[in-house]
Amino acid sequence: MVGPILAAHRALAQRAGLEPLAWQLRGLPVCASTELELERWLRQCPPAAACPPGAAALRWPRAVIARRQRFGHGQQGRSWLSPPGGIWLSAALPWPADPTRAAAPGLAVLVALAAELARLGVPLRLKWPNDLMLITAAGPRKLAGLLPGLRLRAKVVRWARIGIGLNGRNPVPPGGGNLRGLPRARSSQQALLAARVLLALDQAMLLASQPEAVRIQAEQLLLLPASPLALEGEAWWPLGLAGDGGLRLGHADGRLRTLRRF
Repeated sequence: MVGPILAAHRALAQRAGLEPLAWQLRGLPVCASTELELERWLRQCPPAAACPPGAAALRWPRAVIARRQRFGHGQQGRSWLSPPGGIWLSAALPWPADPTRAAAPGLAVLVALAAELARLGVPLRLKWPNDLMLITAAGPRKLAGLLPGLRLRAKVVRWARIGIGLNGRNPVPPGGGNLRGLPRARSSQQALLAARVLLALDQAMLLASQPEAVRIQAEQLLLLPASPLALEGEAWWPLGLAGDGGLRLGHADGRLRTLRRF
């Protein structure tokens, strides 16, 4: 499982003129949650132990990928069905040490993943805060969801954490979308689709030190609602994105506020 993914990742990177990163990847046929497996791996083999003094806390990206999850979850503990055919992955990524000068990891990964899937002809938009939506004749359908975060110590970033659920050929619940009906994406083998996700994460790490560029690209993909959001009994209109990934809102009376990620 791991060998074909890494080989496909190297081939895709070289084709794109990029230096493939040295991923530490573990593959599992089934697990309760890739998030739990990655956390266990990070505890058993701390990243700092492999780093020279003064270096970033995480030198090489790590990821756990599973063919199937029994108890995958997203934001606020919501369950995420994870049957065979999709990409169920959790990664720890090297990230700039100063969180105030780094891109929001969720935005960076969404932008990079959307760009990589666009090469397969997949029409996508970003639904705040952490979803990629497949644009169909019947309306937007959720194709991928992210669970992003930063691991900090004394206000210094040790690494970024990203959980990804991407619907490939797997069945999806109502409101979901997958890649079955898209000719170029449908023909992608599972290992190749997983390799594209790794390549998108490579690109996200390159974008990590460019927070404004990431914000602009994410805002261009943002799927804005046709009606205002009701917050505390008032109507607020989405205006765009803040650098930290928050949603900027405006009120009819001129007030502004930012809705933060969960």
